[in-house]
Amino acid sequence: MKAGFIGTGSMGSILIEAFIHSGAFNPEEIIAGNRTIRKVELLAETYPGLLVAQSNREVVLESDIIFLCVKPSEFKKVIDEIKEDLLPSQFIVSITSPVLIKHLESLLPAKISKIIPSITNYVLSGATLCIHGNRMQPEDKEWLENLFAHISSPIRVSENYTRISSDLSSCGPAFLANFIQSFIDAAVEETGISPEEATLLASEMTLGTGKLLTTGGLNPVTLQKRVSVPGGITAEGLRILDEELSGVFSRVIRATHTKYQEDLEKTEQQLTIKQQSSQ
Repeated sequence: MKAGFIGTGSMGSILIEAFIHSGAFNPEEIIAGNRTIRKVELLAETYPGLLVAQSNREVVLESDIIFLCVKPSEFKKVIDEIKEDLLPSQFIVSITSPVLIKHLESLLPAKISKIIPSITNYVLSGATLCIHGNRMQPEDKEWLENLFAHISSPIRVSENYTRISSDLSSCGPAFLANFIQSFIDAAVEETGISPEEATLLASEMTLGTGKLLTTGGLNPVTLQKRVSVPGGITAEGLRILDEELSGVFSRVIRATHTKYQEDLEKTEQQLTIKQQSSQ
């Protein structure tokens, strides 16, 4: 099985490295291409055996499964370059949420899935969101999800809930990190504890909390109850958080959905025009 990657930006390179570190693929089983070829060359220097493609067509011609790791605005150009070389037996995996499966299936002959990864996959953890196209047979879905199980917990979601699922699994690490950094900054400012010590404590706390919420059998509500006692120090802190953060996450979700809808409409317009011109 040969894996091809079109796009080695932040998420594309994370997937490549995670697959290699997990043993899902050896470097020599991967071929990658990028607009800036130097980015791929650096990966090949780090992982000897990884092949550097000179074009997107070369990626398709040399691969059984092709990961499209490009921005929505780049899809039309990529599709133009690869559509004539794709075979029905090949797999296309798009990691770009605003690109709908129905558009990809109308323009490309391959088996198509949309998999939304997370930065947490870099440490072989977190979720990957799985949305499969109509050409994917049950055994195809199982094979692809088993592949992603090397680096994540694959979770099937409806394409209708792509955005909110991504908010929780893919954007969530950045949102959580923002909260933690604010907590660290306040601790340093208010008490004089060193940034290094505060960061270490907060990071270890985050790791332990994640384990409690997964393998530890707790959920967010029960965890708060286990730590907090009425009239205690934690309860007073939670009271402030409830007051100050009321409505914040609803506004965050509305903002991400508004941006997603803008991207979706723009991408849909580009790909619909492309589909009409090819008929």
